[in-house]
Amino acid sequence: MRDLFRFLIRYRDTLLFLALMALSFSLLVNGNAHHRAWAIGTSGDLVGTLNSWRSEITEYARLKEQNRRLQDENTDLRNRHRSSYSPVDARFVRINDSIHEQRYRFLAARLIRSTSHKQRNVLLLDKGTREGVAADMGVITAEGIVGVVQEASPHFAAVKSILNPDIRTSVRLRRTGHFGLLVWDTGDPRTASVADIAKHVPVQPGDTVETRGADGTFPTGVPVGVVTEVGSPPGDNYLQVRVRLTEDLTRAGPVQIVFDLMRLERDSLGQDLLEE
Repeated sequence: MRDLFRFLIRYRDTLLFLALMALSFSLLVNGNAHHRAWAIGTSGDLVGTLNSWRSEITEYARLKEQNRRLQDENTDLRNRHRSSYSPVDARFVRINDSIHEQRYRFLAARLIRSTSHKQRNVLLLDKGTREGVAADMGVITAEGIVGVVQEASPHFAAVKSILNPDIRTSVRLRRTGHFGLLVWDTGDPRTASVADIAKHVPVQPGDTVETRGADGTFPTGVPVGVVTEVGSPPGDNYLQVRVRLTEDLTRAGPVQIVFDLMRLERDSLGQDLLEE
């Protein structure tokens, strides 16, 4: 209480000035219709501006929740997309329609940590074996492919980025259908190369490169990159194809883990062939 009195005594002149100014403004507004109308309009604008700022701040605070909902919706849409299903011909009769069964399922995940400047880059996701994540599962975004799960713990998964020379992903040219292997040999986190494209293939800058889907890691047709350079080395049977990756792996964002629902069948069949 003593501090309050000290404050009032110390700033009594300023407080008296503010009180008189408020009284003068009140008398001015109440005694003149024009000034009263101006004050009402100005106060309305001020209140509207404050409400707008509050609304913007509230919306900004809710962006995290909205982004999570959008990620879940995108994952659900991808699970429903036709590319996640494979055609079924043997068990059903088709009448003017295509019957499909689901081949892939997707799980939304968040990128916790990643590298893009090392020789062999890795990522860490916030989903693990408790959600069914296992080694050799693909990781993608809405823009393109990210990498392949290397190992998983109950709550986390370590992913080999495609910015890793150990990863060789089967890809194809969307325009011609010719396929090759995506290899990161450029040292640039925004570019990579496509190997094993024969010289007779009419590759052109601007061609879209997408996943082939032959290895079961990624669905068919996921964007990978766009051709920027095409070279023809003498004495080599293959072209040098440089692509600009559609996914920027230098930034963090939501990802989706790819579950191949036919993986056990595919792996068991391959194991039976190897044992023969």
